[in-house]
Amino acid sequence: MDYFIPDIYQKSIYAINYKALKKSGIKCLIFDLNNTLAPLNQPIPSKELKDLFAFLEGLKFKLIILSNSNQNRVTPFKERLNVDASFHSRKPSKRKYLKILQLYHLKVHEVASIGDQLITDIYGANRMGFTSILVNPISQQDLWMTRFNRILERFLFRYFGKRGLFQKGSYYE
Repeated sequence: MDYFIPDIYQKSIYAINYKALKKSGIKCLIFDLNNTLAPLNQPIPSKELKDLFAFLEGLKFKLIILSNSNQNRVTPFKERLNVDASFHSRKPSKRKYLKILQLYHLKVHEVASIGDQLITDIYGANRMGFTSILVNPISQQDLWMTRFNRILERFLFRYFGKRGLFQKGSYYE
């Protein structure tokens, strides 16, 4: 069950202390797309997101979008944010994570993965040994498979909350 507990929990991608991540040795940030970077109904990145990515590039992070969405959904973000991206990633499978490590010559302790779902994003990152960062979903609108995952997440949040291990809405670094 520890695989579902994030290393860091913040309200949004804008509340994360990226300078502290850089100082701790993180070189690569892997972002989920849907409800982490943008709501489902937003087809292109916002100005605020573009500004954040420009700031992160200035800190010399390797930025990657890793999404289970299709190519049509991911491509506008990849192009407008000028980052590498993977679609149909099948998270929490290790396959694409391993490819990132190999392709960019990274070690597991140099990668942080950021997402809004315990079942895909946090579980996948923790299985790899990455720093896992959970953020709240931007929107309540989800794809059908994500809706199923949210039901399982509610169980996990209750389980962890009752044991004092992890509480939804109690943010930490």
